[in-house]
Amino acid sequence: MAMYTCKTCGAVSPEAGHLCDPTEAGKIYTCEYCGAQSSKKRHICKPKLQEIKYFCENCGRVAVKEDDLCKPKPVG
Repeated sequence: MAMYTCKTCGAVSPEAGHLCDPTEAGKIYTCEYCGAQSSKKRHICKPKLQEIKYFCENCGRVAVKEDDLCKPKPVG
């Protein structure tokens, strides 16, 4: 099984596109909050921003779901 090292935090993951560095080359993502399409999975639109509940203590990313971060901590 191939292992990938995150360029942002150094975490090792069995999947390409680790949460800190989620973009996979050539893939287009559709935002489930606003419908926008982007090659960057880190897209943060106003509707998504209003749902943010966690931030990562490791890399500073924000997320709606705890599972989307490598070291989540509740906002607030």
